[in-house]
Amino acid sequence: MSNGTVIVTGASRGIGEAIARELAAAGFRLALVARSADKLGELAAELGSEDEVQAFPGDISDFEDVQRIVKEVHEKFGDIYGLVNNAGMTRDGLFMRMSPENWQAPIDINLGGTFYFTRAVAPIMMRARIGRIINISSVIGLTGNAGQANYAASKAGIIALTKSVAKELGSRGITANAVAPGFIATDMTADLPEKVQAGMLGQIPLKRFGEGKDVAGVVKFLLSQEASYITGQTLVVDGGMVM
Repeated sequence: MSNGTVIVTGASRGIGEAIARELAAAGFRLALVARSADKLGELAAELGSEDEVQAFPGDISDFEDVQRIVKEVHEKFGDIYGLVNNAGMTRDGLFMRMSPENWQAPIDINLGGTFYFTRAVAPIMMRARIGRIINISSVIGLTGNAGQANYAASKAGIIALTKSVAKELGSRGITANAVAPGFIATDMTADLPEKVQAGMLGQIPLKRFGEGKDVAGVVKFLLSQEASYITGQTLVVDGGMVM
């Protein structure tokens, strides 16, 4: 299915961009989604022609906008083979000082966006009786983290959602799996203080931070025929940080 259509959310930078590049090189048709229309358009133009890669800017936290995007992708490319729910955000702060607004923001983007896109593509995949849903969670969703109660809750919710979707859609030939990256070097993590980064590195047996391509390779595998009997699982990509 390397010529199938795959939606990648949060594709304009970081892990999402790395996934887009990996899948484009593998021959997938790509529908790239993010809020940043300019950057998304530049990436799409770089990765292929309009018949191969196209940008679909929008707000993943808005169900109606998500439905619009999926409809446009379906009209442009036909059946949707894969969905990579990667878009995410952080709004860090100590639990006791966290405002309701800061609590809700990562829930809406990380967990809500994952639900909205999965809900929108499911009928298309069910009719085709094949599909691959891959949700990008985090090791923080497995371990929790001080100062990230909202982010941890959203990422743990993604894992539970993935398992439920796998059970509901498995009979239609659709798999659903989660990928839980550890410390991946991105623009977002580069903003962390050096002391924090050094502390994280000390917890990683492989003694290096991950790269976007480390996650992208796992995503490509889960889209492949070789992974057709894997569903409801969470693949941890963290250099051994969580065992």
